[in-house]
Amino acid sequence: MLQSRLGRAGALGRLALRIGGRYLAGSPRLIFASVERRTELRHDLALRTADDVAEELGSMKGVLMKLGQMASYIDDDMPLTFRAAMARLQHRAPPMSEGLASSVIREELGGDPETIFARWDPVPFAAASIGQVHRAITRQGRAVAVKVQYPGIARSITSDLRNVGLLRRIAAAAFPGLDTRSLVEELGERLQAEVDYTLEAGNQELFAKYFAGHPFIHIPEVVRELSTARVLTSQLVAGSRFEELQGWDQRERDMAAETIYRFVFRSLYRLHAFNGDPHPGNYLFHGRGRVSFLDFGLTKRFTDEDLAPLIDGVRFMVIDGDGDSFRKAMERAGFLQPGAPVPTQAVVDRFGHFYGTVMRDAPMTITPAYASAIVKRFFDARNPLAPYSDVPRTYAILQRINLGLYAVLGSLNATANWRRLAEEIWPFVNGPASTPIGEAEAKWYEGREKYHAPLDRTA
Repeated sequence: MLQSRLGRAGALGRLALRIGGRYLAGSPRLIFASVERRTELRHDLALRTADDVAEELGSMKGVLMKLGQMASYIDDDMPLTFRAAMARLQHRAPPMSEGLASSVIREELGGDPETIFARWDPVPFAAASIGQVHRAITRQGRAVAVKVQYPGIARSITSDLRNVGLLRRIAAAAFPGLDTRSLVEELGERLQAEVDYTLEAGNQELFAKYFAGHPFIHIPEVVRELSTARVLTSQLVAGSRFEELQGWDQRERDMAAETIYRFVFRSLYRLHAFNGDPHPGNYLFHGRGRVSFLDFGLTKRFTDEDLAPLIDGVRFMVIDGDGDSFRKAMERAGFLQPGAPVPTQAVVDRFGHFYGTVMRDAPMTITPAYASAIVKRFFDARNPLAPYSDVPRTYAILQRINLGLYAVLGSLNATANWRRLAEEIWPFVNGPASTPIGEAEAKWYEGREKYHAPLDRTA
């Protein structure tokens, strides 16, 4: 794996030259080709370039691979062939060698994997931006997934973050028109925390404890005695991947989308924690709305004080329709400079767009175009409010809702009465169950509140 700044910069430079050179070489043919032939040529160029990008980013891991994963599902304007090839980075990226993975197990757990586990599959079944995952059977006969961190990944991330200019150019190619500075900075900060699997294990246990017994949301249990800072062992879960779900009928897709939506916002408003990496490779689907959620490295925990202005903002915008109070909530949160020389209606128009799914009490389909518009509006530097608005550090990870959740729902063309679902979860409404999934969740929640002690949400 490339670790030095110069080595990784060189790889990025070669990637850019190959992409640019290929399009430059193809441009004369495009100019003189017929309309039909032009489309065919562009398709061929996009497919081959996408394969190159997936190979390069996959081998470099770290920040670059994370950008590739995000590019595969966020931006609706990218060629479908490019997005399809980049989707391989969600869970099928180039793995490290068998010997290298074994060396990490020896260093962290004190023996070869074949000794530590009753059975060990040396071939990983998933490979992501920080580590790869192997199947194993424990000495107690339990089937587990063992995530093994890439050696030197922390140094690689540091090298990536020093290549700010190149990273921003790669991000700009993936997300044209967006403020890539904020995106790259957030990714860097989150990834530096993600390399400590001890923190991730604690995050996963927090979610698992809260959602224990939930009829539709499942969090794999952590096996602590086989987990360290660079090895994370969890219950092995079998299920269908996101691309398989996309081939299921629309009712199944809608139920899965509803569960994902409930998981994200119940985590935020009730658990006061947010899993900030909602990309499709982190879900497994079991049909009829049941979903397993994986990977809790990018988790942010919030205090009551952190969430207070956000909760007020939702209430003032959606329930009360009070633009002045909504503006004050945005100022209090730090999204808008106090006293900015812009009319309140402009503030409502700018930020209100992100509440579009819950403004009306009616079913709404979230399309890929709608999801892409949310992302672009969030990063639109040409908006009159742009000089006076910011994303405070406390809420930086919440960008991932806009960059991830709605992209996932949009790719499913998910339909629901999102307002009713949200009212079930909003603490200032506590609305009645509006769907069969909601009815089952309400029974679960009543039981967990009765028999479970309150969780320590800020530990």
